[in-house]
Amino acid sequence: MTAAREVELEGHIIDSGMMQACFGIIMDMGGSFEVEEFAIGREKTEESYARLLVEADDEETLQSIVHELHQNGANPSDPKDATLQRAPKDKVVPYGFYSTTNHPTEVRIDGEWVEVEDIEMDCAVIVEDREGEDGGPRAYTEVLSGVEEGDAIVTGETGIRVSPPERPRDREGAFGFMQGGVSSERPSESTIRQVGDAIEETKREGGDVLAVCGPALIHSGAREDLARLVREGFVDMLSIGNGFAVHDLERDLYGTSLGMDTESLDHPRKGHKHHIYTISEIIREGGIEEAVESGTVESGVMYECVENDVPFVIAGSIRDDGPLPDTITDSMEAQNAIREQAHEADLVLMLSTLLHSVAVGNCLPSTTRTVCVDINPATVTQLLDRGSDQAVGMVTDIGTFVPILADHLLDEG
Repeated sequence: MTAAREVELEGHIIDSGMMQACFGIIMDMGGSFEVEEFAIGREKTEESYARLLVEADDEETLQSIVHELHQNGANPSDPKDATLQRAPKDKVVPYGFYSTTNHPTEVRIDGEWVEVEDIEMDCAVIVEDREGEDGGPRAYTEVLSGVEEGDAIVTGETGIRVSPPERPRDREGAFGFMQGGVSSERPSESTIRQVGDAIEETKREGGDVLAVCGPALIHSGAREDLARLVREGFVDMLSIGNGFAVHDLERDLYGTSLGMDTESLDHPRKGHKHHIYTISEIIREGGIEEAVESGTVESGVMYECVENDVPFVIAGSIRDDGPLPDTITDSMEAQNAIREQAHEADLVLMLSTLLHSVAVGNCLPSTTRTVCVDINPATVTQLLDRGSDQAVGMVTDIGTFVPILADHLLDEG
């Protein structure tokens, strides 16, 4: 017996590669398809439409194919309401719950499509009645640890519509370059200027820029340039680990980063103790803000964050020395703080940190524009593979990237 299902593709399905990807999924998973209707957009802004009849040898195989198609933006042509089941107890979801992608998603409730709020990958979708005058249902994502007994959880694939980011033919504007994947062959200075233009456009539109930074940024000598960007309002939020903050503060207190003078590259006598001395001094002060207010810390990225009311999240790890009083050592609390930043960000700069960038990237919707910069090509590739098509990856030294970016935004802006 042959099982069959009709699915639809809408939007810039040719330019984005969506249609080709769906064809490949069907064939690779042992199915077949027939194109029943196909309308091609003739203008740059005109969308295309395709309706496919997908067939498989059995219902189980068909369900697997439809699931993969759904993740890539193909939706059933005859949608039904989403299936809801109650969570049996706290932190436990029903069998077969719908696990989200990071793409814009809607669920069908009582015949109406409802946008899922705060979309991010690997979450459950909860539906509840909206409070207040507006009434009607609302849907939002929730991590498994946040699910409470009795929550109405979306299960299965029915009544769910996913819309992956598209690539229209028109790539003009400051963000037009952010569709090219990873490359170390592009002229670095030209691409960095384009990143700067994208930041300026984000700020003009009232958006927020989140910088996710690793300690290599301090080691490479880019500290003062990032501090300038914070001071002049081009960075609205900072997401870092304990190491970044410690080395930035060490540079102010002792002139070194992890015991090395970032200007002369010398290793001063007893320099290897500077980072632990720094932690001790900040603990004595009671925290970073207190150290700035007392005059103990007088420069650097953390100094500018305090002076300019730029919020920062320092997420701890098992590797941390100290840690600093400001470091969030509870992993779930740190996740929630990162999540809050990620949901507010309109553009994210991931600067030379793999693990921290992956943590932030897991919380980002695929529509958030993202720039990943690292000297290691594998780091950039891994970050982009987990995120949005509307992202750019640069394989370059962070000590080159940040100063050129700062010069473009501040000296020429």
